[in-house]
Amino acid sequence: MRAMVLPAPRARLRMEERPDPVPGNGQIRVKISACGVCRTDLHVVDAELPGIRYPIVPGHEIIGRVDLVGPNVTTHAPGDRVGIPWLGSTCGICRFCRDGMENLCDTPLFTGYTRDGGYATHTIADARYAFPLDEGSNDVEIAPLLCAGLIGWRSLVLAGPAEKLGLYGFGAAGHIIAQVAVWQRRSVYAFTRRGDDAAQTLARRLGAVWAGASDEMPAEPLDAAIIYAPAGELVPAALRAVRKGGRVVCAGIHMTDIPSFPYGLLWEERQLVSVANLTRQDGLDFLRIAPQAGVRTETTAFPLDQANDVLSMLRNGQILGAAVLTP
Repeated sequence: MRAMVLPAPRARLRMEERPDPVPGNGQIRVKISACGVCRTDLHVVDAELPGIRYPIVPGHEIIGRVDLVGPNVTTHAPGDRVGIPWLGSTCGICRFCRDGMENLCDTPLFTGYTRDGGYATHTIADARYAFPLDEGSNDVEIAPLLCAGLIGWRSLVLAGPAEKLGLYGFGAAGHIIAQVAVWQRRSVYAFTRRGDDAAQTLARRLGAVWAGASDEMPAEPLDAAIIYAPAGELVPAALRAVRKGGRVVCAGIHMTDIPSFPYGLLWEERQLVSVANLTRQDGLDFLRIAPQAGVRTETTAFPLDQANDVLSMLRNGQILGAAVLTP
């Protein structure tokens, strides 16, 4: 197998030839056809997440087919099409797992972060955390659904029944969830970097009623806002934009420090909450909803060996929609 490997913090990925991995008990080996490039991958490469052990293969928006199953796997067979998400495994016994909050498990494994991921030709996955996929969609187009879509969906649910919904950051997650929100008959307000005309045009094309810079105020207060960009300064901006009793959802796994802000921005029962990871039920729910909502991703495919260039483009805001690596 071949893999783009991160050898050390903030290093360039390097292509390596490795022996084909062998699945263990309850595991499957997947031949990868597409892996989305997520902003969380940048947080891994830039060592902004704790506990990374090197070398590591990034990538957690994986589409492929099972080509070998380990002992005691009854849910998948060779040839099955599967999607492998960020949540790679949970303990099943901590208080959070027992209470149906496996996204908060005390000892989880995360694909492309604490276990090797999808910037490769093959990967190993826990069979219980690999979503079965039908045959009716394109691998490159659906790869971003495995994280941008899933985390986006969890954040949308957490935002509640907001009629006027603001989306701060209109990249992979934003352009997917905007489509779901429009399908749900919500009014979507898209906030982008100042001068990002391409993202604002995409937002309007996908049904947003307004698109502008993240330091602008909408014409009327929002019921809720979701922050996808990892920029802490957007938190007070979003709080200013929501009405009394409104909710701001921080959807990223990492964010720069939130600047101090007057209590008046939070007062009047505004709520500020975060989203952490996902549950398998989130995945099942969203993968059922996405085709009903007619979600179509804006994707650009790149060869696996261009991973470093793609990460640089993502860091500099040069990716419209989502980028996907193909072996």
